[in-house]
Amino acid sequence: MTSTAAPSISAAPGGPSLPQERRLVTEVPGPRSRELFERKSAAVAAGVGVAVPIAVVAAGGGVVVDADGNSLIDLGSGIAVTSVGNAHPGVVAAVQEQVAAFTHTCFTITAYEGYVEVAEALNRLTPGDHEKRTALFNSGAEAVENAVKIARKHTGRQAVVVFDHAYHGRTNLTMALTAKNQPYKNGFGPFAPEVYRVPMSYPFRDGLTGAEAAKRAISQIEKQVGAENTAAVLVEPIQGEGGFVVPAPGFLTALSDWTTANDVVLIADEVQTGFARTGAMFASEHEGLVPDVVTTAKGMAGGLPLSAVTGRAEIMDSAHVGGLGGTYGGNPVACAAALAAIDAFEHDGLVERAEAIGTILLDRLRTAQASDARIGDVRGRGAMVAIELVDPATGEPDPGLTGAVVRYAYEHGVIALTAGTYGNVVRFLPPLAIDDALLGEGLDVVLEGLAAA
Repeated sequence: MTSTAAPSISAAPGGPSLPQERRLVTEVPGPRSRELFERKSAAVAAGVGVAVPIAVVAAGGGVVVDADGNSLIDLGSGIAVTSVGNAHPGVVAAVQEQVAAFTHTCFTITAYEGYVEVAEALNRLTPGDHEKRTALFNSGAEAVENAVKIARKHTGRQAVVVFDHAYHGRTNLTMALTAKNQPYKNGFGPFAPEVYRVPMSYPFRDGLTGAEAAKRAISQIEKQVGAENTAAVLVEPIQGEGGFVVPAPGFLTALSDWTTANDVVLIADEVQTGFARTGAMFASEHEGLVPDVVTTAKGMAGGLPLSAVTGRAEIMDSAHVGGLGGTYGGNPVACAAALAAIDAFEHDGLVERAEAIGTILLDRLRTAQASDARIGDVRGRGAMVAIELVDPATGEPDPGLTGAVVRYAYEHGVIALTAGTYGNVVRFLPPLAIDDALLGEGLDVVLEGLAAA
């Protein structure tokens, strides 16, 4: 098949006006996508990989349209970024209005209201009713790095404790915090010092209760690091790149009790889990967790680069004037987008929608698991769900099968993502704007890919 009316980049419609359908006009990738990837090879650094080899010209609701006219069901949301839907009308209007007013001044040179409004919203929305402060940055890695800076300044200590399977970014410090070597760390050292790794609660693989897993982790911290040396414990309430690992109940609260008792800053990395993704505004809420500091990014600004560190006022204010900031941190256009996206999260029923999506995902995938022993585990919360694929005879991870499934999916019009330390997890992160029919069709294709493999 060939495309007879492939949309051009300049004329491509976006947002929810796009037909919400899976449509294959050519093979995937088609000729125009392949042409772009030839140009990419000649112009873009080889280390910048692309998981799904298509050239996107439009996206909205639950679909992504490529340059060949194919419409793919989006089960990835740009890694949980376009949660409100791509080109959300409120976000588009807010961005257009702000761009027409001014695009940049640098908040640390001349302030503007949008930055303050975003900080006020985050102080209100993040867990806990204590007094808070917020600082804005550009990426999740920047937010995590600054949270560590602040914790070290506040405590006067240096050690930072992280967990197996963690992912926190690709800067030098956040590579040290990240567990997975390939592709994130391999050959890029030496890394920042005073980072210590302890076991995560991973119910599918360790079989421990939350209390048992927490005791194991805390014992290692006390023996190998020392509470008196520990500035922060940094944890994802649900691990993202590590494979959507949901810790056993009680694990996070036991960590919180220990950090409080030892004056250690508990940092919750909610970069992927934040903003309605898990069926709560923040994943910490599922366990009644009130972190000292929360890092956010991804879904916050509807696709524009913005991140934040929000925490207890006495911790956040410990950094000296000029110690926090950056040229683009809290860019006014990104702040306008964030305010529109936050309005949608609060008033468009997206927390409830994420919960409903989770019910659909978990029910379908658990039904499939009952008849396919290669699905070792089904886990997640809200619109953040994954399957872990294994060799049914040994229980060992099966990354080859995982790769085959996601390749089949995009070749048949569905974008799905992999994850996991072992590369054997298929993760589902659909936009919260996706409708039930499109979500169900996307799941059909992924499960067809599993059956075909």
